[in-house]
Parts: sequence; C-alpha cells; structure tokens
Amino acid sequence: MKLRVLTAVVAALAVTLVGCSGKATEGKADEEGKGGIKTGPGVSSSTISLGVLTDMTGVYASLGKSVTQAQQLWVKQTNDAGGICDRKIELTVRDHGYDPQKAIAAYTELVPDVAGFAQFIGSPFVAAVEQRIDGQDKGLVLPQAWSANLLGSPYIRVIGATYDVETINLIDYLLAEKRIAKGDKIGHVYFEGDYGENALVGSKHAAKEAGLTVVEQKIKPTDNDMTAQVAALKQAGVKAVVVSAGPRQAASLVGVAAATGFDVPVVGNNSAFAPQLLKTQAGPALLKDYYVASSTLPIGDPGDGPAKLAKEYAAQYPKDVLDNGVVAGYTAASLFGEALTKACDDKDLTREGIDKALLTIKGYGTEFGVTHDFSDPKAPSTRESVIMKPDAGAAGGLKVVRPAEVAPAAESFTIGD
Repeated sequence: MKLRVLTAVVAALAVTLVGCSGKATEGKADEEGKGGIKTGPGVSSSTISLGVLTDMTGVYASLGKSVTQAQQLWVKQTNDAGGICDRKIELTVRDHGYDPQKAIAAYTELVPDVAGFAQFIGSPFVAAVEQRIDGQDKGLVLPQAWSANLLGSPYIRVIGATYDVETINLIDYLLAEKRIAKGDKIGHVYFEGDYGENALVGSKHAAKEAGLTVVEQKIKPTDNDMTAQVAALKQAGVKAVVVSAGPRQAASLVGVAAATGFDVPVVGNNSAFAPQLLKTQAGPALLKDYYVASSTLPIGDPGDGPAKLAKEYAAQYPKDVLDNGVVAGYTAASLFGEALTKACDDKDLTREGIDKALLTIKGYGTEFGVTHDFSDPKAPSTRESVIMKPDAGAAGGLKVVRPAEVAPAAESFTIGD
C-alpha cells in the first residue's frame, strides 16, 4: 500500500533531518553492565530511558495528555516497586502538536539517548522515520497509531487491530444490528494520509463483502466544520457514516447531521472520540447514535482491569478527565515494561535484545478485554474490536455495546491487499 499526502511530506522532512543525529548507536557499543547484562543506548547502570513523542496541543491534544500521564503513572508505580532490572525508568516527553516538522525533529533529538519509544502519536510521522528505525536506529517503537502500513517492521509494533480491520468490525456491527443492509450506501469521512486511507481500505472491503456502496469524503486534519460533508452524504442518500478522523471532526459531523435532520448512525475509529465532547452542543447527538471501536475495554468498564486503573489514575490526576487514552497509554507502557523484564532475564538490554524479548509475549492484555499476541511483526496484535457507545454516566464517557469480537469479513481479510 502506498503512503500518500501527509506521509510523503513527513518522509521528505525525515530525509532532511536525518543528518542531524548521525547513527543513533554511534559511540554507544554494547557493553557488559552490572550483573553481566549487555546494555545499549538509553540504558545505564541505574536507569532505563524511554522516549515519548506525543500531541498535547494539536488535533489529538486530549488523547495525548491522557496517554502520557498514564505512562507517567506506570513509571511511578514501577519505580516505587523497585524499577526493572535494578534500574529506574525515565520518560523523556516531547509534544509535537501533530506537526510533521516538530515530530521528526523530536525523534531525531531523542533517539540517540533512549532505549525505545513507549509512545509515538501519528501514523504518518512514524512511517516517515520507519527506514531509520529499521536500518540504523533499531529501537522499539510502540505507536499510538494503527495503520496497516506500519506492520512488517521488526521494531514498530502496533498494539491492537489496524484501522482497516477495526473499520470492518464497525461496519459488521451496523449490519448485525440491522442498521444497514445489502444494497445500501454508507458514507466515509476520513483524514487524508495514512490513518484515513487505511481505514478506507477496510470500509471498501466490508462494503464489497456485504453488497454496500461507499461514498467517500476526504478531509484534512485542519478541517473542523463538517457541514459540506454532511450535505454531500445526505444528498447521496447514505444510511450510515464511518468517520476516520479526530474528535473535533466527529463531533462536528454528528452535530451537523442532527441539526439538519440527517438521522443515521455514525461509527468512528478508536481516536475519533473524547469524553469532553459530551459537554458540547454535539453531546446529545453523540449520546443518541454514535459508536466507537477500540482494542481495549473503556476506562469506565466495571471489569477489574479498567476499574483498578481508573481508581489509580484518578488518585494521581484528580483534576483530569478519564478517557480511553488512559488505557491505551498504560497498556503500551506496561507492555514495554514486560519486554524490558524479559530482556533483563535474558541478560540483554540492548535494543535488539529488547525487541527479541517482545517477540515472546503472547496472551497480553486480557485484563482489558482483548488478548494480544506480539510474536509476528507482520500481523496486528489482534483483530478483535470492542464496540462502545457514549454514555454521560460512565467514567470516560463510553460503555460497551458489543464485547471484543472479530467480524468474519475481518478474519478473512488479507491485510495489505
């Protein structure tokens, strides 16, 4: 699958900036550390440093804040318990504001001095430095991004279903609930670039399997008013809409649709919701007929995993809103921690050793409703999605309407076609 538009821009920036850092591992040859453990960049006798490339001021500001604070909570808990491999964990955070130049520059700055990245928001930005990651840097990256274009790298590991698979599961939910049927048209509003175009692959596959027609509406991350898109989809006679964009775009789409009498269900990918939206003018419409998919249970779920994390996060950050970024951030950090623990047991805390350790992790994440397998870099860690609906009474603003499940069309789907 070709990377287009924003991906191409950030790729060009990556080429421009690659000379700033030289080889990340230059001058940092592995050496025997304490206890006979081999170490590499970002690992000293007392600390393990991890990078965080987030968005706290751009399109995904609310998500980035929650993901980052959840990871900082994990670090505090881990260090309070003695750290990993007799070393304290350190996070170095950079806010790129969903700006390509800032994202690539921040990666270039941090990569020489960290063992890997516990967070990297933005599929196009991760894709832009993929050659560097696979070629010279070789540091494990756990992106908060789910593009199928990121699969196959031995060092970039997607946690959860990719956007294409997730979208197929969303459309399957609408079919199962008899909200759409064979012969219907469905709309798809999507960001240009890696995220939206990968989700579009999923909607087209699901449509082909179910005898549906997809009506496309491509937008930019800077487009916040969905009036024109709603008008076009209403005129086309679509019976449902998929939105593969940010929370602002989703809220505008649902709000405008309600205001203009366009009464159809809307489903969104995992990053197309923020609980703060429920207090806006779009809130009532979101509560009525909007649905979101994710590869974890929501933070407000009564299950043991989410309930425990919600309590701990609220105690650490009592003034902040709970949302699904808390679950996503915490699970990514704890996964990195599990890889570090296994690498320590193998006496190899080099970047290659950490990645090798990750390949042994299966059956991960069950406490959050979905089981993940990281043994195959060419595959997402799961094809299952939890389907959720906004609920003003739930912590984090979401409740489960369908537990983790993979649609038959998603199970048979060949990723990358």
